[in-house]
Amino acid sequence: MPNSSAATSADGSSSAERLFLYEIIGLRQTGEATSYPIRRSGSVFVTVSYGCMGEFMRRVSRLGARIVSIRPASPLTKGNPPALASASPADPVPAATAVEETVKPSGKKGKEKSADVPVNIYRPNKPFLGKCISTEELVREGGEGTVRHLTFDISGGELRYLEGQSIGIIPAGTDEKGKPHKLRLYSIASTRHGDHLDDKTVSLCVRRLEYKHPETGERVFGVCSTYLCALQPGDEVQITGPVGKEMLLPQDPEATVVMMATGTGIAPFRAFLWRMFKEKNPDYQFKGLAWLFFGVAYTPNILYHQELEALREQFPDQLRVTYAISREQKNPKGGKMYIQDRIAEHADELWGLVQKPNTHTYICGLKGMEGGIDEGMSGAAGKFGVNWSEYQKTLKKEERWHVETY
Repeated sequence: MPNSSAATSADGSSSAERLFLYEIIGLRQTGEATSYPIRRSGSVFVTVSYGCMGEFMRRVSRLGARIVSIRPASPLTKGNPPALASASPADPVPAATAVEETVKPSGKKGKEKSADVPVNIYRPNKPFLGKCISTEELVREGGEGTVRHLTFDISGGELRYLEGQSIGIIPAGTDEKGKPHKLRLYSIASTRHGDHLDDKTVSLCVRRLEYKHPETGERVFGVCSTYLCALQPGDEVQITGPVGKEMLLPQDPEATVVMMATGTGIAPFRAFLWRMFKEKNPDYQFKGLAWLFFGVAYTPNILYHQELEALREQFPDQLRVTYAISREQKNPKGGKMYIQDRIAEHADELWGLVQKPNTHTYICGLKGMEGGIDEGMSGAAGKFGVNWSEYQKTLKKEERWHVETY
């Protein structure tokens, strides 16, 4: 949790000293988790200082209970021993009790061990020569631009990867100086087992870059994206990597995973969702909650739309998908609906989720999208007297806030 440098509240106290009243269900009066279904009766109310919120929520999670609500509480009564006071919703709230503990960052708990993360198996000076085995247009009629789902055969080498990593592609040919093109990195859109679940493929989601030259007005196409989008089955391609540890999926099968994507930023989250819901892995059976926020211009630009809807229909209790379609939907102010507007719309619920010790939040897409997300989360955190900027630093330190934008 934030340290002593946390912002000072309106009453002059440090935010670390502010108190919050938690309502918890699923605990017996002894503080042990119940073995029967959780009900609203038998709520437990606990007053916790802001600086200890993280450790307290980890304790609640370990006990198998559930946090129902969090609201500002009365001033801290110092010297009281930690306690869990039981009351029904109709009973008066018990006297405030302080939970005074040293909160330590969770570090790499729940993530892949560094030794198990493959990195740079193939380098630019000696790339792997893969083969394109399929290419599929993802933008449907009426959409904007070109986005291809490309699958490469990697069975002839040692390339392996994890969900959330990237690979490098070296385009064929040379640049204007006659030198080989530099590699470009692309987020992997398939799980470690590949689209065919045989450990022999890797897939990418690639949008062809297209823009007007600022001086000449000439239409310019991206070198590598154009090269990839023009590939045909049987074509060879130079691959490097994999790289990246920032976006790795937590190993905890009961984690809450919040994903925020724009455009081809959906790539790593497709890999996440396939691993969670489509594969039947004996070493990973997802039992948590996944919530995807996806921003696009038009409905036909919702990449992997059919897959997403099929998964949402099949796993309604575990998967939520929220779209922001900027050219078709309006935000509350009458402007275009962007992903930050959806974040603001659900900010209170998201604030509750990010406080859970096993919640991981991922952001992937166009650079600049982080600002709107921070604005929405700041508003929600502010309702509880919490400085979002400081709290976000704690999430990053605990490796539960992951950003990859371009």
